[in-house]
Amino acid sequence: MRADARRNRDRIVEVARALFRAKGFDAVSMDEVAKGAEVGAGTLYRHFATKDELYDAVLEAWAERVNAAVDRALALEGSARERLLSWLTDYAAMLTEHKGAAARITAALGDPDSPFATKCQTYLAANQRIVEALGAALRPDVEAMQLSRLVGGVAAVADNSELPADAVKPMLGIIADGLLATEVEATR
Repeated sequence: MRADARRNRDRIVEVARALFRAKGFDAVSMDEVAKGAEVGAGTLYRHFATKDELYDAVLEAWAERVNAAVDRALALEGSARERLLSWLTDYAAMLTEHKGAAARITAALGDPDSPFATKCQTYLAANQRIVEALGAALRPDVEAMQLSRLVGGVAAVADNSELPADAVKPMLGIIADGLLATEVEATR
């Protein structure tokens, strides 16, 4: 890609990120993104044929952040509950960064035809890492998909209700407690 085309693409993604975060996916038009990025509609559509493709590009950086959050949670010194709650808190925060993303991503879980399938797989893999790493500290029936949907549901409520992070954390604590095998094992 030529340098000027790369700059245009990067500017489009940055403008779209800001608009999606502020207004939500459904409220942003491709024309609005083009105007904000100061490019013509043709330039925008050369890079992104659909709004879903553009949204996917905005979400690309999440994969790296997701994996870093899992690494941080698993590296914590502390109980399984503390490590799990650290991850759940980061996961919910990432889902609520862009207005409407929590519901959209959570609804797309398990749908291979979703434009967000790659991002969903990243989250599922991250939750699978948590499930495997915490092993016996978790109930034996805990699965990555359940974990993704539970936290996604809380994140969607937080996003739609515009709840602050300090109101979300107690709900995530309840989820963490429900996922843990026993109180004794959770203190490992």
